[in-house]
Amino acid sequence: MDLSGKRTLVAGATGVLGGALARALHREGARLALAGRDEPKLAALAQELGGAPTAAFDALDLDRCTEVVAEAADALGGLDLLVVAIGVAAFGPGDGEDDAVTENLLAVNTLAPMALVRAALPRMEKGAGVAVLTAVLADYPTAGMAAYSASKAAISAWLTALRPEQRKRGVTVFDVRPPHIETGLAGRAIAGQAPPLKEAAMEADGLVALVLDGLRTGRRELRYDLQKGDLTLR
Repeated sequence: MDLSGKRTLVAGATGVLGGALARALHREGARLALAGRDEPKLAALAQELGGAPTAAFDALDLDRCTEVVAEAADALGGLDLLVVAIGVAAFGPGDGEDDAVTENLLAVNTLAPMALVRAALPRMEKGAGVAVLTAVLADYPTAGMAAYSASKAAISAWLTALRPEQRKRGVTVFDVRPPHIETGLAGRAIAGQAPPLKEAAMEADGLVALVLDGLRTGRRELRYDLQKGDLTLR
């Protein structure tokens, strides 16, 4: 995919990775619409990026997730690319997890990305694509993060099943499963305290470069090999 001129919605643009992806896509010449929860940050980013249209949303509101896709497509005159970079974290033993926390994790990490993608796909034509940031937890469920791991594994599995369906239409489904990257997410956990984390596997800018490479070349996955300690596009 040639990113220049592509009508692109970045959902989660007010987060560290979402903002970095939005800036990188802007440099590539993509036509952006931005969606996020923090309205002041959203407005500031839009101004920085030349006045991109914006839509505020909370990922817990699935109806609103659908609406922001429609608003972005209307503002851009269509939709060629959806990038989803939303998520929350929670920590603690599986036998002590609170049901409300688990529901929150599944809503934000699983159901909201599904709602965004489902709303975007009918608006897309051959050559379009979706990219969703999941996590290495999808491949390596981790003790002390049972529900968190489950929420990431669920969205990754959904994308895996969706991919061959959309391939027939010529729409790419790209699942980005990065390792720990220091974005402050663990410190904003909705429950529990993060266990001691290893040093971040890479900087946010390194991940963004790989994501853009994957989008350009039509890849289906960006996976982290825990033993080799490297990320691979597939």
